[in-house]
Amino acid sequence: MSDADQAGQEAIVADGVLFDIDDTLVDLEQAMGHTLQSIPDPALSHLGDDDWVRYKAMYTTDPQRHYDRFLAGELTFEEQRVHRVRHARAAFTPEPFLGHVADAWVREYEQTLPLHFRAYDDVGPLLDDLDARGIPYGAVSNNVHDYQRAKLNRAGLGRIGILVGIDTVGVAKPDPAIYLEGARLLGTLPARTLYVGDNREIDAVGARNAGLVGVWLDRAGRGGGPGPDPAADGGTAAGYQGAAGEPVVEDAAAVPRIAGLEAVLQFLPSVR
Repeated sequence: MSDADQAGQEAIVADGVLFDIDDTLVDLEQAMGHTLQSIPDPALSHLGDDDWVRYKAMYTTDPQRHYDRFLAGELTFEEQRVHRVRHARAAFTPEPFLGHVADAWVREYEQTLPLHFRAYDDVGPLLDDLDARGIPYGAVSNNVHDYQRAKLNRAGLGRIGILVGIDTVGVAKPDPAIYLEGARLLGTLPARTLYVGDNREIDAVGARNAGLVGVWLDRAGRGGGPGPDPAADGGTAAGYQGAAGEPVVEDAAAVPRIAGLEAVLQFLPSVR
């Protein structure tokens, strides 16, 4: 990171921090992968290790965007799961995924998934530091409040008391109202509220467009390392759409990018 880039990030000072949950605080991708492989499915018994990697990736990445259809009210939460696994299975077996087979799978998936919820290793130390500094924090998620509350508790993150879900204000990210509700509950000004998430467009750019300080948590290094994100191009944000179907439009300014949650501390007031 250049000196100019470092200085640009240090110029941001936040009084409160909001987090995305899935794949930001809780390793949902890993939990889904473990769950998929632990549910018996005779039609997939022939899969080798490489096939399992591909199968899990097809489910977790949701290339057909069925979760977006859930957010838009077109599918129930259970239906989006069925559509996702049906699409993934179709690449490996002609066996149908319908009726009682799908129903049984959904029940077992729902029972098994929470057993694998784990917080990332850098979450606890950061929350400890926020507590020590008296910095308020919370979470804003694109899922319903009670489901995400249970997830946080299961992952050992019950101390995150402030939680905004899509049913809290009736909209999903990137609608500005959901981020602003999080800042309101923290009691911090939006312009001095950090929002950290793993999805560049929905989390970092969406929060920035709502008037917060959006930060992209790029654990996988897709942006090439920590620092301001070079990908902002003034166009439409990777095809993501708002709650009413309108595209999320970025301006030319970059969003800060970090590789791990420990880097959140650089945006907070100095300890004296």
